[in-house]
Amino acid sequence: MDPYAPRQWQPHEQPKLLGSPSTPHHPTHRRIQYGIVGLIVSLTGGLSNALVTANLPYLQGSLGAYAAEMAWLPAAYVMTNVSANLLLVKFRQQFGLRLYTEIFLVLYALIAFAHVFVNDLGSAIAVRAAHGFAGAALTTLGLYYIIQAFPLQYRLKALVFGWGMSQIALPLARIFSTELLQFAEWRGLYLFELGLALLALGCVLALKLPPGDRVRVFEKLDFLTFILFATGASCLAAVLSLGRYLWWFESAWLGVALAASILFLVAAAAIEHYRANPLINTRWLASGTMLRLALSIMLIRIVLSEQSVGSVGFMQALDLNNDQMLGMSMLVLGGCMAGLAVSAFTIKGNLAPLHLLIAVACIAIGAFMDARSNNLTRPVNMYLSQTLLAFGSTFFIAPSMLIGLGQVLTQPRNLISFTVLFGMTQNMGGLIGTSMLGTLQILREKYHSSYLVENLNMMDPQVVARINSGAAAYSHQITDPALLNNAGLSRLSAAAAREATVLSYNDVFLAIGWVAIFTLAWILLDLFWQRYAAKRPVAAPTPTLAVSSTP
Repeated sequence: MDPYAPRQWQPHEQPKLLGSPSTPHHPTHRRIQYGIVGLIVSLTGGLSNALVTANLPYLQGSLGAYAAEMAWLPAAYVMTNVSANLLLVKFRQQFGLRLYTEIFLVLYALIAFAHVFVNDLGSAIAVRAAHGFAGAALTTLGLYYIIQAFPLQYRLKALVFGWGMSQIALPLARIFSTELLQFAEWRGLYLFELGLALLALGCVLALKLPPGDRVRVFEKLDFLTFILFATGASCLAAVLSLGRYLWWFESAWLGVALAASILFLVAAAAIEHYRANPLINTRWLASGTMLRLALSIMLIRIVLSEQSVGSVGFMQALDLNNDQMLGMSMLVLGGCMAGLAVSAFTIKGNLAPLHLLIAVACIAIGAFMDARSNNLTRPVNMYLSQTLLAFGSTFFIAPSMLIGLGQVLTQPRNLISFTVLFGMTQNMGGLIGTSMLGTLQILREKYHSSYLVENLNMMDPQVVARINSGAAAYSHQITDPALLNNAGLSRLSAAAAREATVLSYNDVFLAIGWVAIFTLAWILLDLFWQRYAAKRPVAAPTPTLAVSSTP
């Protein structure tokens, strides 16, 4: 039997898009099984990056690396993850879901196994890059399993849970990963990841997805486009990840990498623009609807960096670790789950813009609440704000995907283009937000530090009293007056540095809040414009007058 021969599907079984599985009727117990497997696969794909991201400062000592070197670990994951779907979508379409499932889950398990034998930073970076490619396959695979768990009338809710499930991985990793580090340092994380990968592999082999249609879709130029696009995206991800550590204008290779990324991405776009059957439909991506959607998602991803760079970075600057942020992480996880649940039960095609507005409003409120922090602020003071941010982080995903998929269902050949658009805006938006906010925090910390130190006058009796009180703590250990005075000065300098750090994070929170307000205004303006354009009457064609040729 020809695997590429067209199949006869019942109306309820018809795959919605080429490369997706069919959707036959399942008994209730089988739907429950599909739901459990989908949850396991989605969490496996999400935790692969979340475990490293949540414990990056603690892995630094285990691997004996500088902070700038450790930044390569999440960067390597994004480098491959952002471009993987260029080939993975067509792989599913041509070779089928079952082969896709088995190959990439086995590959994922092998990579997780390789983690255990990583002994230096270089090999860890290589393994993270390979994991980024395999992790992109697991995200889609988990979505397909969750879709099978829901009846036809609840298919939209299945999409919400499938897309949002990977978003709960980061707060989940912050809750339990400390015990893994205590078990065997960084190898404890990788052993857990290996066990999760093997569990997902066993589940998928035991419960396979229904088959879908297969069509020969690969062309030779696809691989050239992939190489150019992947190289350009990788260079851009490296610049965004390392820029604030090496500083933007201090390392020459950052400029070279940025120029190379522009060159490669423009070359890939030029090839696709003039192809008869493009892998990436540049004309469709350049349409007004898709550009507005891309900007909206990008802005939301930037403001959502508050959770990783803002609140968590602020707490770490105050010398708090994941154990001391456990309550906040649990509330963040609860907020993410609440956002998924509310989005699933209220989502409709015509309500998608409203969901985006609510999500951005929650983010803005949470950011402005955090902007009132001081050196006595602790996780308990951020419970409400971080819960609002977590709610918004999952509440916006489904409507943004639905707006794009509405365009894809009418033009299925643009599936890869939309997948690339969504992946780029999600990944690059997160990197841009992290690099921008991290850079802003550094600049504002230097500003506040210089201002505070400049106003420390040794003629001020309050400054002298603060130095003396700081020196008194060492009076039973140091007898030399000069050394004792230096100890007091050191404690005052540390206090000034801490205050400068707190003020800089408040500036970051304020910036996030104002960016969220701008995003809210942008979405509202776009919504009003679309409604105005829909109501505007179409001008009737002007009749042409016949001109007599008689003299």
